[in-house]
Amino acid sequence: MQIACEDGRVFPAPAGRTALMAIDMQRDFLEDGGFCAAAGDDVALLRRTILKVATLSAAARRAGWTLIHTREGYAPDMSDASAMKKERKVAGRDGPLGRFLIRGEPGHDFIPELKPHPGEIVVDKPGFGAFHGTDLQAKLAALCIERLILCGITTQCCVQSTLREAVDRGFYCLTVADACAAFEPAVHAAALTLIRAENNLFGWIADTEAVVAAAGGAPRTA
Repeated sequence: MQIACEDGRVFPAPAGRTALMAIDMQRDFLEDGGFCAAAGDDVALLRRTILKVATLSAAARRAGWTLIHTREGYAPDMSDASAMKKERKVAGRDGPLGRFLIRGEPGHDFIPELKPHPGEIVVDKPGFGAFHGTDLQAKLAALCIERLILCGITTQCCVQSTLREAVDRGFYCLTVADACAAFEPAVHAAALTLIRAENNLFGWIADTEAVVAAAGGAPRTA
């Protein structure tokens, strides 16, 4: 399978060697009662990714790619949160969906539209990047994964943090531009510009349509 990238190049995505990473599609970031909404952010801008990520997830299952779902969250006693995050009260405050970004609370869970299927990998990460404080690298090595397709939220934070960690670990990475979002369109655009910089230093960029086409197209309906 070959994914057509925005610059005319192709990104090989063989089954058995490729994983789709759906980053942080969780209630605290995407629902009105969650952490981001309580901070005054417009979650509608992020919710535009839901259908795209669902479409990519379905395509990945058809293509035989591994699916990885990440969640940012912290232990109930905040023992795995940095001093800076504790001082800034990034997590742990009470909200309509329970304590913000605390593992086991309702807001930490995935949104209903993007619940993992049985057997798919869930990575609970105590930070922005999916490799930080997790066993993700060991899981990918055990599955012989070499290529990562990234989507989710937010483009400049958890998506790009994970992307940079992955590139440093030798993974070939593709970011799906229209299946990521930030609270400010200019910030989203700037994050994509950084990926393209220096002859695509941080990998390839494509859109959802190109990924779905490479995975065999949309499913047929009766």
